[in-house]
Order: sequence, then C-alpha cells, then structure tokens
Amino acid sequence: MTLYGYARVSTTDQDLSLQEAALRAAGCQVIRAEKKTGTSREGRAELELLQQFLRPGDTLVVTRIDRLARSVKDLQDLVHELKGRGVSLRATEQPVDTSTAAGKAFLDMLGVFAEFETNLRRERQMEGIQAAKARGVYTGRKPKIDPEEVRRLHAEERLSPTAIAKHLGIARSSVYRFLTGSGKRAVPSM
Repeated sequence: MTLYGYARVSTTDQDLSLQEAALRAAGCQVIRAEKKTGTSREGRAELELLQQFLRPGDTLVVTRIDRLARSVKDLQDLVHELKGRGVSLRATEQPVDTSTAAGKAFLDMLGVFAEFETNLRRERQMEGIQAAKARGVYTGRKPKIDPEEVRRLHAEERLSPTAIAKHLGIARSSVYRFLTGSGKRAVPSM
C-alpha cells in the first residue's frame, strides 16, 4: 500500500508548502502539486498523472477535500473512479477515509459544503460587479485584441489570418471575427 499525496492551490501567488509538509508528515512517498482551480478536473495535469500511478490498495491523500474538488459531482466521480480501482481516499485535516462508512458519509457532506462555498463566492463576486457597474467604476477586463491592429496587419502588411493570429498570439477564429466585422466592440454609453 503506497500513500500518494495531492496538493492544490487556486492561484499562482498562493503557496503549496504547508500542504506538501502535511502530506509528507502523513507518510506520502510521492506528492504531486499544482496551481489550478478546483472547480473542474479539466486541465489538472498533476492530478491526472497521479491517477495513473494509483494501484489497488493505494491511498490518495489530500489535506482537505476541497483541494481535490469543489463540486459534489467532480468529487463523487473521482471517488467512484478511485473505488472502482481499489484505491481509497484520505484527508489529513478532516475525518475522511473512504475505507470506512463514516468516512464516506463525511466526504459527501464536505463535498456539498465545498460546492456551496464556491457558489457563494461566485454570487458575492457578481454582486460586487453589479454594484461597481451601478457606480460607473467597473469597466470589465481590458480588451486583449486590438481590432484595428488585426485589420491593419491584414490590409497593409498583407498577412494571412493564420500569420496574424500567430503574430498577435490569438486564435485564428478571433482574427476572422474581426475581419468579417462580427467582432466589433460596442462603444459604452456615458
């Protein structure tokens, strides 16, 4: 039986060292860590890689369940996959151990709370954006693409859409959108 650790934080400015130290203290021989959002399993290469290592009798260890998943569905899917492979899940800071009935029940409750927390955070963010818009101080994200530059490169430089996309580091579909006129930005009213 091997203990594999998984550590995750959401943003690049957050630190993984506390989680990694806790996983080492729990006896994990292998620890994989990444800085990715937990709202989805997509794009989490370290978690994917770790799952390839897991064998029957192994245990996946996290510090808290919300490090693994922030939605009940993702958590339940992952636990189901692990169980099907004979792998258990354990959390160092929570009484979660899927090899016991009580641990499984507690896991489901924690999953519900993790998803609830994510939804609350999203609602607060949207309320803040609406309040800022009402005060006229929220303008949104700065545009990444300058439509005039796309058109200039096409007209003056005679670059193909593929070359423009490569030159500006954007998707070719974005170039086509601006060249055909469907990418016009609305001018905000004052």
